Amino acid sequence: VVFGSRFLGGAPHRVLYFWHSVGNWILTLLSNCLTNINLSDMETCYKVFRREVIQAIPLEENRFGFEPEITVKVARRKLRIYEVGISYSGRTYEEGKKIGWKDGFRALYCLAKYSLKEPRAQAASVQAARAPGESTTS
Repeated sequence: VVFGSRFLGGAPHRVLYFWHSVGNWILTLLSNCLTNINLSDMETCYKVFRREVIQAIPLEENRFGFEPEITVKVARRKLRIYEVGISYSGRTYEEGKKIGWKDGFRALYCLAKYSLKEPRAQAASVQAARAPGESTTS
């Protein structure tokens, strides 16, 4: 699994709103605490999966609840996550930015919900999708 990160690499990124930066930092920190992984940017929308992997993960959320849900479910399955730097230019609300404070609270709720709900040992559910001899540990 590959996650993009707005904070890795030398690519420029423009974050326009202070509270969005604070919220992203808090959500990423909480995600890292609950999943025992060390992401730099949980709330990036750039995520790449092999088809077999994403099809094996039942998804419930739409909108911004997807980010914490998929992060928890990938971590619980002990799949390796690689982060790569991406370029990013934040939009203003006039340019189409859609996230607001309610989405931040929804993300907190989803982190708690899926951390409590999702079993910790589901690596076997995607084991068949792995190449022969590929490890399930990070």
